Amino acid sequence: MRLIRWWYGMLATLVFLTAAAQEPASYRAGTEGFVSEMVRRHGFDQGELVTLMGQARYSQAVIDAIRRPFEAKPWYKYRPLFLTDRRIQGGAAFWRENRGSLERARVVYGVPPQIIAAIIGVETNYGGNLGRHRVIDALSTLGFSYPKRADFFRKELAALLLLSREESIDALGLRGSYAGAMGLPQFIPSSYRAYAVDFDGDGQRDLWESKADVIGSVGNYLEQHGWMATEPVAFPTRVTDGAPRGIAPAGKRPVKPSISLDRLKAAGIVVDDGHLPGSTRATLIRLHAPEPEYWVGLKNFYVITRYNHSNLYAMAVYQLSREIQATYEAGRKRQDFH
Repeated sequence: MRLIRWWYGMLATLVFLTAAAQEPASYRAGTEGFVSEMVRRHGFDQGELVTLMGQARYSQAVIDAIRRPFEAKPWYKYRPLFLTDRRIQGGAAFWRENRGSLERARVVYGVPPQIIAAIIGVETNYGGNLGRHRVIDALSTLGFSYPKRADFFRKELAALLLLSREESIDALGLRGSYAGAMGLPQFIPSSYRAYAVDFDGDGQRDLWESKADVIGSVGNYLEQHGWMATEPVAFPTRVTDGAPRGIAPAGKRPVKPSISLDRLKAAGIVVDDGHLPGSTRATLIRLHAPEPEYWVGLKNFYVITRYNHSNLYAMAVYQLSREIQATYEAGRKRQDFH
């Protein structure tokens, strides 16, 4: 028995030493400076914060993951990751199970149920994959040892500690994505603080256990970023002369709608706009596939990219939402028939 305890003790020591060997000097130095800043700016107790941050760990896996995001893939490889039968059926089931909250979000925020369901489906497969990284490890690693975006993630780490204090959440117990996103809708800490809502009225904003809070928070996020309740999102198009005349289409990077539909038509782009005014602002998007796909993105498409700054992401959400809606409505028709 003593030998077994000794062996486990040695194994734990080796794991700790291996982690310490991987930890760059910037990580511990960044931790010390961060603690001082949080004490000075936000009134945290220094001893308590030193103890807390002493339990955070540098993660090379986080660094590796952020260097190979899904959005680096071309559209024809990205789309099949999310447009799956499992996510479509799961989205329709999520809608059925949470119909009341989704309909209320439509009334309050103007965001249709299929869009909210699709975002939750793309983010976590309706709660099936909430992330495996400790949030404090992910944010401290990127905030102290990923110079490319250190300032952003350092601010998110600060937001995590403030959120923990405000909502009585255990900062050490949270798990999420490699970028520190949390809960079913994968809100980063600053978004949680700014946009999460108590949609079920129980006095807490819970993005893990309360489906109502999750639904309301996604709706509020989109509405706060400019969602237009009466406008469509996007529509496929084609270019009559093989290439648009005088208009450079957007690729993966979002571009704020700035070209009128009338101008798109004049450039040889077929616009099936559903009788929108010709002055409506839009973005021409070209997606990388064996045969290039052209789409016209409207204001609501751009709003979805505020959730994740990628046209691929927004298009996956939009196309998944259409499939979810079709499946849900087909199910309702079968139910009404019987």
